Amino acid sequence: MNRKAIRRGINDVLKTEGLSNLDAEVSVLVCGSRKMKTLADKHVGDKKVHEVLSFPFEGPKRNSAFVNSPNGIMMLGDIIVSWPEVVRLAGEHDRLVDDELAFLVGHGMEHLLGKHHEE
Repeated sequence: MNRKAIRRGINDVLKTEGLSNLDAEVSVLVCGSRKMKTLADKHVGDKKVHEVLSFPFEGPKRNSAFVNSPNGIMMLGDIIVSWPEVVRLAGEHDRLVDDELAFLVGHGMEHLLGKHHEE
């Protein structure tokens, strides 16, 4: 796993959203299928192996998706990525594993910033 790919995924989304100068913190966990199933069961209500899950922090105001910490760094939330899914999807999409990791982390980052799938 490449930390540079994780940072790239986060920074690319921040740049696209015009938030490059945001002083923020994001927690990223790369896990296996069993852990992803456990998290999905607990937080999503299914036992699927998701490629990525995002858990935004809720701010002091109900409408705010961010938490302001005492040190001034905005805490956006957590991104969980399934490593087996990264490898599988990289093969399916004919991409480098690091590029797929950056893409999925970026997708999780978009969710932290309030972008969701169309229903």
